[in-house]
Amino acid sequence: MDVTEIKDPRFLKSLSKEQLVQLSADIRQFLIEKLSRTGGHIGPNLGVVELTIALHKVFDSPKDKLLWDVGHQSYVHKILTGRAQAFDTLRQYKGLCGFPKRSESEHDVWETGHSSTSLSAAMGMAIARDLKGTNEYIVPIIGDGALTGGMALEALNHIGHEKKDIIVVLNDNEMSIAPNVGALHNVLGRLRTAGKYQWVKDELEMLLKKIPAVGGKLAATAERVKDSLKYLLVSGVFFEELGFTYLGPVNGHDFDDLFENLHYAKKIKGPVLLHVITKKGKGYHPAENDKIGTWHGTGPYKIETGDFLKPVDSAPSWSELISETVRKLARTDSRIVAITPAMPVGSKLEGFASEFPDRMYDVGIAEQHATTLAAGLATQGMKPFLAIYSTFLQRAYDQVVHDVCRQNLNVFFAIDRAGLVGADGETHQGVFDIAFLRHVPNLVLMMPKDENEGQHMVYTAIQYDDGPIALRFPRGNGLGVKMDEELRAIPIGTWEVLRDGRDLAILTFGTTIPMALEAAEKLAKENVSVKVVNARFLKPMDEAMLHELLESSMPLLTIEEAALQGGFGSAVLEFAHDHGYHQSVIQRMGIPDRFIEHGSVKELLQEIGLTTAHVVDRVKTMIPKKQKRA
Repeated sequence: MDVTEIKDPRFLKSLSKEQLVQLSADIRQFLIEKLSRTGGHIGPNLGVVELTIALHKVFDSPKDKLLWDVGHQSYVHKILTGRAQAFDTLRQYKGLCGFPKRSESEHDVWETGHSSTSLSAAMGMAIARDLKGTNEYIVPIIGDGALTGGMALEALNHIGHEKKDIIVVLNDNEMSIAPNVGALHNVLGRLRTAGKYQWVKDELEMLLKKIPAVGGKLAATAERVKDSLKYLLVSGVFFEELGFTYLGPVNGHDFDDLFENLHYAKKIKGPVLLHVITKKGKGYHPAENDKIGTWHGTGPYKIETGDFLKPVDSAPSWSELISETVRKLARTDSRIVAITPAMPVGSKLEGFASEFPDRMYDVGIAEQHATTLAAGLATQGMKPFLAIYSTFLQRAYDQVVHDVCRQNLNVFFAIDRAGLVGADGETHQGVFDIAFLRHVPNLVLMMPKDENEGQHMVYTAIQYDDGPIALRFPRGNGLGVKMDEELRAIPIGTWEVLRDGRDLAILTFGTTIPMALEAAEKLAKENVSVKVVNARFLKPMDEAMLHELLESSMPLLTIEEAALQGGFGSAVLEFAHDHGYHQSVIQRMGIPDRFIEHGSVKELLQEIGLTTAHVVDRVKTMIPKKQKRA
């Protein structure tokens, strides 16, 4: 069928199994074609086609609440709820969001860009339902990778304790973004091969009930036999011990299996965990055979070959540059240990893991644990290198403050995807880390102007032994600058003047430096002389240079691709206030006080007024009008 004609999921109620199978094929073909042009999370969505159809056929959304954990597996849900016509705009500026969006549809009851939140939200909804006396089903769908997150385990514990009526669908495809790791992953592996123990247990119970009662002794024996069978059939009985009724494993691509178990789950009182086995990327050969997570989320690609359509660029990606520089240094520094919370591919750590398998730890989706693990290593004289996205570092804030910085431990934070990231949108924009890190004592925070300075900053961080140090860097590729062969340490807290000037000084760093230099060049043609400073250390700042600039009474303009509130510009204002420069003219440009949605970085910068033209206009308002030369 033409999936663009779907208005809402009610039409599924009348479809036969054969029609559902055809619908599954149509949706897969639609996704493969559309995502080949827009890019997106193709692997996760191809894997949940039948599961999503079955959920919408058995339950009544939006009355019944379907919560998609992480949300990158919600494309099929979006199609079934009437949004297929908008897929040409997926993850595009002002277009369809790549994650659930409450303002987009009444069927999106929970917004998720980070993992492991759906179970806690489901518990809140279940409590509200029971207090209001309504009868809707609450159905969070969570992946096996997300289940390793501490918040998900906390929620499982609470749900099981309270015995709330919640049906947890565990979508087990043996991967999150990269292959899953950890003991819980191994438990699920044993469950996959254990067979459907619930049915056997129920049949045994019926058999025991047919035996004539001969007193309490036999009844007690029967219960012990049943419990023994439970432990025999499912190693550890992890979920049942938490208070859940475990159903599965279920073939997530078989409608008969799905319907039988979903209907059975609806009849059970208390929390249920339905363990569904799916194949990530099912129906598209390149994605199905992906073993390392390449097809989790992609840009555009050729359908016939699976080749990605990427522009030819000789410059390395920032992630690769940072990780490979650490790898090079690790050859002569045995203290270096790399850590990542489930992002070995995104953080380009495959090479490090291959060369130093005993010094590389992927801890799964567990940012808090990753951070305190690094702290523990640092107490023993090691040099932990924690590669973590800016948006994911938010989840480990207390550990940064309490476990690392408070103890002044020598942890090296590599903050990837710092700044605007584009298509992933508001849940992933890395714009808050400066504001939430700058005020924490003991921490050094820096950002390079290009990849050459980036490799020197890696060396600086490895050589630095006086406490925690963080290097933030953007998504995407470097500028293609010439790379020095010999690495050197950059003195902590020092800035550099990239262009001299007498009328105004722009203080900026990282991705906005080219913007500032271009603006200065344009202004020079109008007889406006602008100094451009690479403020590469955000903490500590170059106080000597700041004093010099402020004493000159030169107006200052700070520019940052980060939140203005509490950011770098705020730090300059604080410095001026604290040192009595009350007459100084200081203005700031950066990310305004709102969440920035999805779109290309160029479009987003234009929207928020952070472009070369905007800089030129702002500078003109800050200085006296210049007399034109004769």
